[in-house]
Amino acid sequence: MFEHRTDPLLPGHRFAWRVLAFFGLSVAAIGAALGIGVLGYHYLGGLAWIDALVNASMILGGMGPVDPITSHAGKLFVSGYALFSGLLFIGAASLVVAPFVHRIMHTIHLDERD
Repeated sequence: MFEHRTDPLLPGHRFAWRVLAFFGLSVAAIGAALGIGVLGYHYLGGLAWIDALVNASMILGGMGPVDPITSHAGKLFVSGYALFSGLLFIGAASLVVAPFVHRIMHTIHLDERD
């Protein structure tokens, strides 16, 4: 299960850049999802831009919608966007945590074959 590894851990500055890169990727994914939500709420839900932003932000953050949606297309969009947002949150959190988990696995010399 454990194997002695001779390759060293990444130096601190390279690890910090890796963490920042994964965090940046996570922020980019959340930003893209927020953009999709704003567009969907505006065009399919019929909300003003600022109301679309508030609703998309609230759904993406897991708080729930603010304004009621009355159109069928808007309701279908909101249903899909809510499910997508839940999965995106898990994915974004995983991206942020991944470098730390990887470093811990290297620290305890966990063999990749296990």
